[in-house]
Formats: sequence, structure tokens, C-alpha cells
Amino acid sequence: MNHSNSATSYRPSRPMLCRYYNTNGYCFYGDQCQFVHAKPPSNDVRTATDKNFNVGSNNASSFHRSSSLPAFNSAVNNGHLSSKGLRGDGGFKSNALGTTTNDSFVSGMGQLSISTNKIAPGSLGGHGSPMSPSKRAFTSSLAPGGPVSPLHSPKPSLGSPKPQHNPLTSQAFEFLPSAANQSLPQAPLHSQAQAPGPQQMESIGGTTYFYTQQAQQQPAVLFPSYQAYVSEPAHLAHLQSSQSRNNAFSMSGQIRQELIHQHTLSMAQLDPDDQSVPQEVDSYHTLCPIEPLDTPTDQAQRTFGYMTTCYKATNSKDGLTYVLRRIHSFRLVNAKSMVLVDQWKKVSHSNLVSLREVFTTKAFGDNSLIFVYDFHPGAETLLMKHFSGPDSNLGVGPDGSLLFPSTSRPLGVHSRHRPGHRSPMPERLIWSYIIQLSSALRTVHAAGLACRVIDPSKILLIGNSRLRINGCGIFDVLSFDASNSPNAMIPHFQQEDLTSLGKLILALACYSLQAVQREHIQQSLEYMAMNYSADLKNLIIYLLSSPLPAHMKSVNDVMPMIGARFYTQLDAAQIKCDILEGELAKEMENGRLFRVLCKMGTINERPEFSMDPSWSETGDRYLLKLFRDYLFHQVTENGAPWLDLAHIVACLNKLEAGTSEKVCLVSRDEQSVLVVSYRDLKTCFEGAFNEILSASLT
Repeated sequence: MNHSNSATSYRPSRPMLCRYYNTNGYCFYGDQCQFVHAKPPSNDVRTATDKNFNVGSNNASSFHRSSSLPAFNSAVNNGHLSSKGLRGDGGFKSNALGTTTNDSFVSGMGQLSISTNKIAPGSLGGHGSPMSPSKRAFTSSLAPGGPVSPLHSPKPSLGSPKPQHNPLTSQAFEFLPSAANQSLPQAPLHSQAQAPGPQQMESIGGTTYFYTQQAQQQPAVLFPSYQAYVSEPAHLAHLQSSQSRNNAFSMSGQIRQELIHQHTLSMAQLDPDDQSVPQEVDSYHTLCPIEPLDTPTDQAQRTFGYMTTCYKATNSKDGLTYVLRRIHSFRLVNAKSMVLVDQWKKVSHSNLVSLREVFTTKAFGDNSLIFVYDFHPGAETLLMKHFSGPDSNLGVGPDGSLLFPSTSRPLGVHSRHRPGHRSPMPERLIWSYIIQLSSALRTVHAAGLACRVIDPSKILLIGNSRLRINGCGIFDVLSFDASNSPNAMIPHFQQEDLTSLGKLILALACYSLQAVQREHIQQSLEYMAMNYSADLKNLIIYLLSSPLPAHMKSVNDVMPMIGARFYTQLDAAQIKCDILEGELAKEMENGRLFRVLCKMGTINERPEFSMDPSWSETGDRYLLKLFRDYLFHQVTENGAPWLDLAHIVACLNKLEAGTSEKVCLVSRDEQSVLVVSYRDLKTCFEGAFNEILSASLT
């Protein structure tokens, strides 16, 4: 490396200063340099230059970028690269000695956002400017007519970089409301447009050039600032179990009927003339019986050994509806049993009816114990659903065996049934019951409790296949023994829960409660094996078997027997969630339009406002009156009323969105014709309603 001397050496020179000589007093090219070797005007300029731009040590191999940065700074024009930016180089270079640029510097410069239109003075993309005021003055004096060439070597003939379009700053997002704009996933949609392109390297004449390849421009995504009805999702439209989609504005008729039936049961009340039920019990009022009263002849069939009655009641503290299960003529002698009640209050599961409260009362004329549970309208017990028909009672042969309605079923051949008898229950439905009941038992047993009510009369069926175990905690209070620990008998009762589950499954498979009697269990298992799979038979045998002292039965052992059938149940539950979500989306739009109609109703035909009886007939309110007639009072050419729900829905959506579409409004006497846009109508609509709202708040 030869140090140059500008005083003695002769060389052809250009009327431009050499940046290497200005920085360190020497030049890499020595006498061969084509630029003027002159000292900087003052030491202050050199000090500022070294302080801000000298990357690395002050040796000959250090890479100084003092000439490239002024070119970059002058190329920023209105947020985009100008045609003279970087003189067509499109990147940064290294010197000819093989010293490459600093990776952190290159990556940092490559990530600078130069496409934004809002750059604070003295900053680049929100970062502090790397150029001091003295440096900017010095570099601008070097290039009066344009940017200085970054290096003394030939440049590749690369086109000027194209202006980058930033969709985040485009005018398209001005139509978004502030609330929606904050919740939209903007960054993931446009991350590819903002990310810098890959670094490219090219060597020409011994000099390595680094530049960033322009990334492909990503299309801007526009989000509407309004809401409207959308088509049904494709995954719901193509479901085989979906019903006819003849109504796109409201929920299906089946779901509506189910909800109406539940609401009707929730609003049922007792006859006011009936004085057999007290008007208020503790904090509960409006009692209404929801099941037939027990009679003395049914005492042998009572589950709890006491006469019980269920009432629907409303809690005056929270206004919610609950079920009160009354235990007749029971005196609570030991309050320690409330310890188990507190444990039951903490148990929550989707297949359990939650216990809320237990208290005693004399409102019925005796000492009664009240258990408060959640109310599930429209639910029926498994006893009423599957074991209340005439086919539930099987005949008994001369030898004492049961006369089942069907014969054996060979492989691939459906079983034949005698006329008047129903077919066996579908096995997938039985497995659905097993999965739900075992899931509830698993939660209860994990909490250190036992259900003790796995009985067809105490298991509720909601809808087609949703089960809930009812009456949990009652046996714990009625049979509480103060001489023993409250949890001493829990392991024994948990084994009884599993045995009761096996009996219930066997009864469902045989469609009769007679099948679980001790003398008929073996025959019932043989009948069940002829109509169902071996897995179901093995599960029932495991649940009915006596536990071994070394290995007690556990509800966790049921899961391996269920196997892959669990996924079928999970798939059915998710499909139902999708269907209900689709129906909810329809009603969400209906609620939105209902609010628009409520606002319009408070404005139209208002008798008086602010002592002005003609307020609703003048100004902007007159346009809304004409729009109301256009919306609801359309007629045909013959003068007959024209009813079209699609017309009403479409016009209300356009009004709320404030579109630029114009509508022709005609007065009732046909003397006035006004052509306005929905945007103008929305302005009038919001202004009139805000007047009423402001007056109501003062």
C-alpha cells in the first residue's frame, strides 16, 4: 500500500475530493487515484466525521461509509427512492482489498422503512439520524449537483429501485373504523410487503457490490367498515345432516322450536288459586311443581327412601331460576354433613347438575330439607325416555327366563324383531352415553366424592343425547353417620358407582330394567353379545365384576375400552358447535338491524321534541320519514302492498353502512321528490338520534 502525496505526484484528477484522503490523510490507490487529495477545511469536520462514521479501527482496512450516506440521504424523496438515488447502484459496496461491510450495518440499513410518508425531521423511520449537522454540511458541499459517488470504481448497470408501496399507509384503510382497525390482524397480512428482500452480492472489477433485491409487491387488503349478512359457511352448507337452507335471515325451525319449548317451561307458573304450595321459601319465590308428586304406593320405588318433590323457583337475590328438591319430613340432626355439601359445590362438569345450596325450612308445614340445583328446562330422565313404553316390560317364560324380542344376528345380517317391538338401541348412542357418564364419574371420583345416583330416574337427557347426572350429594346428607369420618366410605361408594354404570348400560342394551335383575343378568349378557360388539360386552363384564382386594376398579380403566370411539363423540360435538355458531351468526345480524329499527322508531312520528311539535316533520327528520315510507310502504303497480323482506334488510344494511348509492324518496302526496344517498341519510339519522339521546341524558 502506497501513501500518496498530493504535492509531488502527478496523476490525472477529477474536480472531486477523495474521501479516503480526507478521512485518514492517505489513500488506498496512492498515485493512481483519480480524485483530488486535499485536506478537509477544518479539523472539526474531520473529528465529526470520524466520530459518526468510522466503523472499526483507524487502520487502512477500515470501511468508511461517509460518501454513501449522503447519497442515501439525498435519495429520499417523498418517502420513495428518487431516480438518482444511489446512482443506480441499489446497494452498498466494499473496498477492493476484500474487506466486507459490517453485517449489522447492512442489515440495519436494509430494514429501514423508506416508504412511509411521515418521517420526523432529523430522523429516518423513527430512528436517530446518523449524520451530524456538520457532516451534512460537509457532504452537501462535496456534491452541489447531486450525490457523490460512493467508491472510485465502475458501477454495475442496475436499474433504479422501484418505489415500494406500503399498504399500511395507503388510503384504503381510511375507511376502517378506529375500533375495527385496532382489532384487525394488519401485521400478518402485510408482513411480506414490509420485510426486506434477500441480500445479493456481485463482484465487478475486483470490487464487491451488495444490494437488496426488490421484493414482489403484495396486494393491499381492504376491510369493510360496516357489517351485513354473509352467505352460509361452506363447511356448514355441505354437511349431510344439515336441513334445507330456505331461510338465510333466521335460525332453523328445529332449534327455534326447542328454544321456545325451553322458554315456555321456564315461564310456567302455578295457578294463583292453588294454595298447596307456599308463595316463598327462604329467598325463593314463584314455586311451580315440575314432576308428579309421590304417592304412598310408590314408596318402595323411591330412590332416596323419602318422599321427594321438585319445584321450579326463582331466586330473589340473583333473579335466576333453580330447582328445589324437597325431602319431606326430614330433620337435619348433624350439621357436620354440610362439609360434604361444600365439596359438592366446588364440583363442576358438563355432565353434572350442579348443587348450589342446601337449607332446612318449615314453610311447607313440616321439617323439610331443600337441595337447590341448576334448572335445565325440557330435560327428561332416561327412565321416561327409554323405559316407559310398553316394550320395556319383557315376558317371562315357563322356566323363568326372559322373552327377548329379537333373535341372534349373523354377521352382516340385521336382526329380525317380532312385530310391536322396537329394534335394539344403536350402539353408537350407547357409547355416547358411556363416554359422558364415565367423564362425569372421573371428575367426581377425582374430587374424593361418589355420585351414588347412577340410576335411570336420576340421569337427565337434554336434547338428543346430552346427559347430566342429577341429585348428587343427597345421599351424603341423608345417610351421614357422625360416628365415622365423612370420607371413610367413599372408596366403597365409588365401586358401587361403577357397578351401577354397568347395570345401566346392560339395561339400555336390552331396553328393559328386568335385564339387570340378578337372576337374569347372564341371559341378558348373552342377548347383548348377539346384537352388539365384543368391546361393549367386555366393558359391561368389567363393570359388573367384583373388585379384587389387590386391584380396585377404577373409572380410568374405562377409557382404554372406549378407544377410538372417543374421537367420534368429539367430532359430533364439534359439528354441533359449528352448526350452533352458524345459527348464532344469523341472529347477531338480526339484533344489529333491530337496534337500527329501534333508533328509527324513536325519531319518526315523534309528537314533540324541545317544545317543537313539528320537529319530526322538518329538516333532516323529514328525509327519515320519507325513507320509512320507502322502506315499509312499497306498493305494486296496481296499488297492492308489496312485501319483500330482502328489500327491507338490504336497505337497512345500506343505511347503516352509509353507502354512496342514491335512493329516490317520494312524499305521500307525490308533490316532492328527493334524490339522496344513503350516506346523507345516515348523517341525518345519526344526527337526529344524537339530539334525542343528548336530551334524555340532561
